[in-house]
Amino acid sequence: MTARTDDHEPPTKSDWRRRILGARRALDPSVRAARAEALTRHALALAATTGGPVCAHLPIGTEPWSPAGVDALHRAGHEVLLPVVTAGPGPLEWARYDGPDSLVPGPIGLREPSGARLGPAAVARARLLLVPGLAADRAGVRLGRGAGHYDRTLPLVATGTPIVIVLDDDELVDVLPAEPHDHPMTAALRPGAGHTLLGKKG
Repeated sequence: MTARTDDHEPPTKSDWRRRILGARRALDPSVRAARAEALTRHALALAATTGGPVCAHLPIGTEPWSPAGVDALHRAGHEVLLPVVTAGPGPLEWARYDGPDSLVPGPIGLREPSGARLGPAAVARARLLLVPGLAADRAGVRLGRGAGHYDRTLPLVATGTPIVIVLDDDELVDVLPAEPHDHPMTAALRPGAGHTLLGKKG
């Protein structure tokens, strides 16, 4: 996927966001559902290798993957933690997912667990993070929606824990604009390609 601009300047983050969100909206729902099932298979296979808690997210709208995939991780016996958006500008909090009936409406159109808040530091217990995003590049740069929730959260992740962005296949690109606060992804999870390592090799 490429993001085109009219003045031949390198595409900005806003250019990329418009391009990717438009492509997601145009995707046939049946294709999206099939790709979500593939992502669930890959997520289950990956989580089986990491052990420990999995910090995941509940996809909304046209985001790749599905809430059913999160539930599949829970039903497979994994402890699943989901993000809780706080009122202030700090990092995400976390709460344990105990099935679809445990979810309640949250801010910005999200659903979140109704149980006890475990605080931002709970992410340090995770042995796998499955994070949302619009795109990533081969170096591990993540493109989010611009709110900064994960930028403030990912520095709390324990060293060596896989941070895996969940994408559609054409949302892994060669180069994205990067900023100093961007926290690198270690891998991408895609419906066709599965688990793809990112960053410098060797």
